[in-house]
Amino acid sequence: MADVGPNRLSTGISGLNTILRGGAIRGRSYMLNGPAGAGKTILGFHFLQAGLAADETVLFINLEEDLDDLRSNAATLGFDVDEMAFLDLSPSADVFTEDQSYDVFDAADVEQEPLTETIVERVDAVEPDRVVVDPLTQLYYLTSGEYQFRKQAIGFMRFLKRHGATVLFTAQETGRLPTEDLQYISDGTIQLAVSRDGRRLTVPKFRGSGTASGTHAYRITDDGMTVYPELAIGNERDKSSLEALSSGVPEIDELLDGGLNAGTVSVVSGPTGVGKTTLGTQFMKEAAGRGERSVIYLFEESEQTFLTRSEAVNLPVERMIDRGTLHIEEIEALNLSPQEFAAKVTHQVETEGADLVMIDGVAGYRLSLRGETTRTIERLHSLGRYLKANNVTTIFIDETSDVTGDFHATQENVSYLADNIVFLRHLELQGRLQKAIGVLKKRTSDYERTLRQYEITEHGIKVGEPLTQLRGILSGTPEIVRDGSSNIDH
Repeated sequence: MADVGPNRLSTGISGLNTILRGGAIRGRSYMLNGPAGAGKTILGFHFLQAGLAADETVLFINLEEDLDDLRSNAATLGFDVDEMAFLDLSPSADVFTEDQSYDVFDAADVEQEPLTETIVERVDAVEPDRVVVDPLTQLYYLTSGEYQFRKQAIGFMRFLKRHGATVLFTAQETGRLPTEDLQYISDGTIQLAVSRDGRRLTVPKFRGSGTASGTHAYRITDDGMTVYPELAIGNERDKSSLEALSSGVPEIDELLDGGLNAGTVSVVSGPTGVGKTTLGTQFMKEAAGRGERSVIYLFEESEQTFLTRSEAVNLPVERMIDRGTLHIEEIEALNLSPQEFAAKVTHQVETEGADLVMIDGVAGYRLSLRGETTRTIERLHSLGRYLKANNVTTIFIDETSDVTGDFHATQENVSYLADNIVFLRHLELQGRLQKAIGVLKKRTSDYERTLRQYEITEHGIKVGEPLTQLRGILSGTPEIVRDGSSNIDH
């Protein structure tokens, strides 16, 4: 969470504070813009609740919703409405039954003066440090036209600022008053949007300070609003010496010239059932022996299936979990935005001290993009850069579609993101389906340019000698080229 400096006011939402580099600037006004149901009023209550927590006086000026309903809904979300001051300017039921014998322009003239007096009296009485006006656009219908509304809105904001208040006002598009026209009276704009792909938040304007760029996500629950900033690389940890991290399997370490280097990004690719996840978990088993902490995000299988399968091949993941050297999260991609997933990762890295992170797998992660699937590479690149910047060793599991046949290094075209690419293949040899492992790329050192037999047994991973007597291995149907024999077990 970003620090809130002396000239900053917390919004009450840690993710939004991060985006605003600490929060709202004291003594300024901000517009919350978005459609009905986007959460503008909830955000306003978070802002006032943060004021109460800082021993400030707060005022909610209500221009639309029934006050009893407003207070009841806010209390349900946990806001201390009894400690907040309210000014209710919403229409009462009597308005509908009163004799309306004057036209709209007369109505504006009749209502404007007592309305102004009411606001002035309440603000003078409360002397609020924070004010929420919800929605400011409702004042348009109490003025004689757009020019008069602009004049009144400017005067209203200046009046509140003169009293030392920091103001959030909500705005909602109407056919007669585009909310873009209100940006001129605000020092910043927070834009909320809702679509079938989720809820999004942007900050197109924020005077006096930079903000975190990008499109951010947010979610509304029974506890109010949570904001998930776009992933930022941030400050780097002290770099290690790129030491080679052993897999614990000597033959794999030989292929990788000692192992995967700390703080690098690796892609383990191959078709279904070939043992990609098992290989990635093997590195974490060895890391646990060094006292390091690993995290696995399961996008494509259940945690229970993973635990059962791992224990059956001598990967003691349950013991690793009990000892705190392994954390597993089963991810339901369709229910999670990329920003929400990034928040999970940053928590594990920055709070829990993760040393290794495995994303299993890339195809499942792509589902979390919901409408942004063309940005898979961009999102993975940002994630990889963030993890590298924090000296976290990263493994992406990428499933290729071919079981045998023409070789494809990766399915999602993520090869350029990787410092290391380890691939696994199914082989058909003399009527038997077997497996092979090889290294296609390693940026930080040399590596063995051969393939080896790869097998998963009840005792763990078993890797054989280089398959030097076969050709056509990458086609999936190798041929024996010397003395009718090979290094493949028959």
